Amino acid sequence: MSNDDGVLVHVDSVDKTFRRGTEEIRVLAGLNLTVQEGEFLALMGPSGSGKTTLLNLIGGLDRPTSGSVSVGGEAIDRMSGRRLARWRSQHVGLVFQFYNLLPVLSAERNVELPLLLTHLSKADRRKHVATALKVVGLEDRSRHFPRTLSGGEQQRVGIARAIVTDPTLLLCDEPTGDLDRKSGDEVLGLLQALNREHGKTIIMVTHDPHASARATRTVYLDKGQLSTTPIA
Repeated sequence: MSNDDGVLVHVDSVDKTFRRGTEEIRVLAGLNLTVQEGEFLALMGPSGSGKTTLLNLIGGLDRPTSGSVSVGGEAIDRMSGRRLARWRSQHVGLVFQFYNLLPVLSAERNVELPLLLTHLSKADRRKHVATALKVVGLEDRSRHFPRTLSGGEQQRVGIARAIVTDPTLLLCDEPTGDLDRKSGDEVLGLLQALNREHGKTIIMVTHDPHASARATRTVYLDKGQLSTTPIA
């Protein structure tokens, strides 16, 4: 899905401004970013620097105030709401800090949720779910409910849900932020395997240098701009 030059994500001169009452808050200021297909990019920066905002723009969950965002050569900022929702369901997998699993559903049913938006048969959905759970090493926990799983296992279910549609892009927002170091390392190892062995393009927001060290490239966001060097 990438362009001829291998660029999958192209963020061009993006501004993002939020309005709070009569005040305008400029979170991103003329920001530029390219991400190659197959890259594992870590996005670091202080709280409030706009990391999650940038992730949401790349995932089509929000639109820039100005500038453009393209993924695989498609200008997602110009898509209609309906087309963007369809595009997102096909191309974006999301991994959250707090897992966002439904407690009343088993692991396999949580993983199946994105597939309910597709035209796959029930049998095909089950095959996809089984494959995703096997990739994250939880095929033997498929019928367990979130309350019976450890934090690390819940996050792996979250990753299985994110990859079950075989998305073009995996967007992770502090995926180890609620985990102990051992569980966090297991999740980071899984993300590395998805990148190296399955060719997944991953963009990960993190505060943790230990986590960013697993990525193939790290960029730093501060005051609406990106840098390749850590912020002092």
